[in-house]
Amino acid sequence: MAKFFGNLNAVLAVGLVAALAIIFSIAPNGDLEQQTIRWLHVFFGILWIGHLYYFNFTQIPTMPKIPAELKPAVSKYIAPEALFWFRWGAALTVVTGLLIAWRAGYLAQAMLLQGEGGMLLIGIGMWLALIMAFNVWFIIWPNQKKALGIVAADDATKAKAASTAMMFSRTNTLLSIPMLYCMISANLG
Repeated sequence: MAKFFGNLNAVLAVGLVAALAIIFSIAPNGDLEQQTIRWLHVFFGILWIGHLYYFNFTQIPTMPKIPAELKPAVSKYIAPEALFWFRWGAALTVVTGLLIAWRAGYLAQAMLLQGEGGMLLIGIGMWLALIMAFNVWFIIWPNQKKALGIVAADDATKAKAASTAMMFSRTNTLLSIPMLYCMISANLG
């Protein structure tokens, strides 16, 4: 058992098989493909927002308390790995969300913020998520590469990059709160 649970890839593979078995055996609404995409959307969303909250609730507030000699463990090993899953969680959440909306026939209406009630909520949520994903890929990640020394930068540039990445990460935390409300409240079926 320890060998199995010590292998993240094996655990994920068995979890994926178990989820697909449930989806294909008792999924509601009969559209197995849409149900699978919806499940992946939620999975990737949890991966993305979970990392966002890890950075903002745990890593950022804790870093000043970590002794200087231990900080390289976070900045050289943990943060780059967490940022990998953060970035790709964001990208795959957006891709699967857009795919759900396109397949269900409401992508244009939601993106144009047309309609009312659930349609307006999903549109607002989608726009918030798109802004957040843009921040992840085009502001937070490029600045984190400098701050963490993944790309060469002098100390002043690293400090400015760290501050910029933190501000946009906090912006995403702020936006995530109404975004999550919009997504869970839309109830489009």
